[in-house]
Amino acid sequence: MNYNFDKLIDCQHTNALSVEGYNDYLFGGIDNLNLPYTAEELVKMWVADMAFEIAPEILDALKKRIDHGILGYTMVFDNQYPDAFLNWTKSRYDWEFDKAHLRNSQGVIPALYALIDYICKPNKKVLIMTPSYAFFKHAADYNKVELVYSDLIYEDGNYTMDFADIEQKTAAEDVALCIFCNPHNPTGRVWKTDELKRFGEICLANDVMIISDEIHCDILRIDQKFTPLAKLFPDSDQIITCMAPSKTFNLAGILFANVIIPNEALRAEWKKHHLGIENPLSLTAAQAAYEHGQNWLDELTIYLDNNFDFLQDFLKTHLPKAKFTIPEATYLAWIDVNAYFPKGENLTLFFAEKAGVLLEGGNMFVSNADGFIRLNLACPKAILEEGLKRIKAAIKI
Repeated sequence: MNYNFDKLIDCQHTNALSVEGYNDYLFGGIDNLNLPYTAEELVKMWVADMAFEIAPEILDALKKRIDHGILGYTMVFDNQYPDAFLNWTKSRYDWEFDKAHLRNSQGVIPALYALIDYICKPNKKVLIMTPSYAFFKHAADYNKVELVYSDLIYEDGNYTMDFADIEQKTAAEDVALCIFCNPHNPTGRVWKTDELKRFGEICLANDVMIISDEIHCDILRIDQKFTPLAKLFPDSDQIITCMAPSKTFNLAGILFANVIIPNEALRAEWKKHHLGIENPLSLTAAQAAYEHGQNWLDELTIYLDNNFDFLQDFLKTHLPKAKFTIPEATYLAWIDVNAYFPKGENLTLFFAEKAGVLLEGGNMFVSNADGFIRLNLACPKAILEEGLKRIKAAIKI
């Protein structure tokens, strides 16, 4: 390999969320959190960013931009960035969009908070599928919009959409929006074309607008293919697509995401509230990622696939009652450990206290997730091995 994914990088004292922000996010910032491990001893496998050094091609572009010496007000005035992103979606997904529809945000989460406000009038509701990324709920709660849940169907380690339930719930007049996740977080499903078509047809037939969060679309197992939802409905302006270089290239801290809004009225509403000012370093990093990051991503894909194979073998050997299917996408493992715990166990706290492993228990994914844990495998294999060794020891206490 040309890139070193085994490199161990110390992020202590860099204000890294994964290292210094776990108390607030995982445990509500409780004052009496007294883990029997120092911060340095904890194995961090929770928040969805990587423990890998970013591609040197991106670092080189950032250094060059800094050496220019001026970091003043910046907006996207030319086509260099839109072309780079469009070329990326064309080459990977055979999908083109109108560049006039592209807007940028400081992240998919801020975009969700804003879009719900713009789309949902008073007394309207938002549909999500559970288990769900928690910020879908947080964004709705922030906007004082009621949520409607559709539980995914879980059978033999596989998740599918409950289309009858989705059809029933989108038929309600007060459901105006569905926040969709493709690939799905936390289960890692890559929804197939027939599933996407059926889901999209149900929503559009019921005048339900869709925000498709596709932030994990580039992190695929080597044998998988991703299809943007909007690609299947080219004549509809009711699907907003959110993508970003953050998960793909470990650039969450640059605060930059792509929001593709084909609906003219919604774009106009977006423009009222967003000045279009960009961080010049964020723009530089994102453009460099899409123009020069493919080789790094190819090697990352192989490394992650190997980590998932290692996890699967470990569980079969040491924790055979755990249920796990290698996800089709993401670098997040979704593991059913119900066989080892009583109902209602706080798994986040259990593994922090008993193993010194920071992970997210199913209770952090809204609903329909009891007894599951989510592990971040975007880490050097040495960290993965240590984390799993501790998890095994804690479960067998």
